[in-house]
Amino acid sequence: MTGYLLNTPDDVTAMLARIGAKSVDELFGHISPELRLNRSLDIPPALSEIELTRHIQSLAARNESASSAVCFLGGGAYDHFIPSVVDAIAGRSEFYTAYTPYQAEASQGTLQAVFEYQTLMCQLTGLDVANASLYEGGSAVAEAVLMALAVTGRHGDVLVAESVHPEYRQTLATYAANLKCRVVTLPTPDGFLNPADVAKAANDQTVAVIAQSPNFFGHLEEMEAIGAAARKVGALFVAGFDPIGTGVLKRPGEYGADIAVAEGQGLGTPLGYGGPYLGILACRQEFVRKIPGRLVGETVDRNGKRCWVLTLQPREQHIARQRATSNICTNQGLLALRAAVYLTALGPQGLKETAELCLRKAHYAADRLKAAGATMKFSRPFFKEFTVSLPGNAAAHLAGLRKAGYHAGLPTGRWYPNLANCVTVAVTEKRTKAEIDGLAAAVHNRVAGK
Repeated sequence: MTGYLLNTPDDVTAMLARIGAKSVDELFGHISPELRLNRSLDIPPALSEIELTRHIQSLAARNESASSAVCFLGGGAYDHFIPSVVDAIAGRSEFYTAYTPYQAEASQGTLQAVFEYQTLMCQLTGLDVANASLYEGGSAVAEAVLMALAVTGRHGDVLVAESVHPEYRQTLATYAANLKCRVVTLPTPDGFLNPADVAKAANDQTVAVIAQSPNFFGHLEEMEAIGAAARKVGALFVAGFDPIGTGVLKRPGEYGADIAVAEGQGLGTPLGYGGPYLGILACRQEFVRKIPGRLVGETVDRNGKRCWVLTLQPREQHIARQRATSNICTNQGLLALRAAVYLTALGPQGLKETAELCLRKAHYAADRLKAAGATMKFSRPFFKEFTVSLPGNAAAHLAGLRKAGYHAGLPTGRWYPNLANCVTVAVTEKRTKAEIDGLAAAVHNRVAGK
């Protein structure tokens, strides 16, 4: 507790004597009087531990968590079931406290965990190489563009679909603000990216084409055709994907992605006020020396025993600055471990069954909401999320539905002003028929003005 206690007068006297100051006022004498706070801090009296605990709990109770109502929220963060084995393993102190393996050979457990994660991400994406994770989906998109700049050597346009998560696009815009490229957003007025629009916009200086499927509205994009349009001009195809969706949908490597990126929260990480989450990035073998972060490889020691090593570290701390990739110098290691445990616990069959449940329940929910008075905004295939319009103001409807016990969805007007009356609704394997029927009934009452 000593680290949390104030210095005693004797401590202060000793420290001042050590540095040759007679008083605290003399120590800060070089600060102009008008900039100094010449009064005591306006803070309340100290509380006992019981009083402080009660106070903090009352403050925390003001927050409304995803579990405080039936959750149909999505937009990149989803209420998927998390097997208890994920918490049991990720909570072990050897993993919970582990950080960057600066002494790689002495961190075999951490290295093996990262190696297993990378292997699972390659299997999930159908690509050759995966790094040891990034901050979240948005930074994964931005890092993919940095890779594309390095791989192509071009400084032209980066084409990104308007249907890519708006916050991913905001992150990309921030990264690209001082880079020698221009981010061009391709409109998606019908809720999906038309491959013909990509072909029209792309040229021999295009750096990359970015599309996401399922996209922010929940729809499946024509990823093979979009990728073909990118390859035709020598640009890289960056594909955003839903890790759970790979249980029933094609993997990015199977439809021609050069780089696959995703938000990995759905793989064993609970919803939590925006994070921390997990950025997934995988690519083809030929781009391995441009991948950000580090790669862990498998080998044998001098006694022939299986072991793991940091195979590639393309940071300027390790190689010449001009050949270094992104300076991203940490990763969401604990969350990557959770993803590895989650996928191992489910296995291929479990992932397939989870995805099928999401698919069936989402389509059942869409039918029920249409019958309740909502209108499907777009006519496109979807996986576990879809966009509906409601009569009047969507935000007001959502507030009313929240009082009825439902986190009914995300208002799209926050990012798309022309869709102010629309809501995206996500349905995971956790939602029951009764919960979906209950939401439909609540929406019916709202629409009917009851």
